[in-house]
Amino acid sequence: TGAVKKKDGLYLQADGGTLFLDEISTLKPELQAKILRVLEERAVRRLGGNAEIKVDVRIVAATNRDLADMVAAGLFREDLYHRLNVVQMRLPALRDRTEDIPSLVGFFIKHFNAEMGKRIVGAEADAVAMLRAYHWPGNIRQLRNAVERAMLFAEGDQLEAGNFPPEIVDWWQKQKQTA
Repeated sequence: TGAVKKKDGLYLQADGGTLFLDEISTLKPELQAKILRVLEERAVRRLGGNAEIKVDVRIVAATNRDLADMVAAGLFREDLYHRLNVVQMRLPALRDRTEDIPSLVGFFIKHFNAEMGKRIVGAEADAVAMLRAYHWPGNIRQLRNAVERAMLFAEGDQLEAGNFPPEIVDWWQKQKQTA
């Protein structure tokens, strides 16, 4: 393997806590089998090692696809699906909860202020109206990236509509013209 020293994998790092597996639906069947084995045996084996190491890890998995449909289509292991599906939470798409957008924008502004060393205090009313009206096919990740871009282009202490990605601004301009 070329490994010259021991390094804990994600399961060992999360031992006693929670491991978040994002986009679980994209895992190849071989990896699905490995995750299932860890969940069932509550043990891992280091790469190149022989000993089983017990782990106590809670798994939280997320996906934007319907895993039950994927199981029915033979694209996701049914046994892994049932192992993961202890508690299911469905979050509506961002376009269906536009009232959350101002708070999320505020959260991302604080985050990027700290990361970029900026002092943005908020977004102008027209920018917020644009963001609330947009359809957000990329959900919260797209919103996060849009705010990050706006922060990069902002010159004052507020994000303006024109600071956001062109596809959103152009869409907004067309909406205003047809109204």
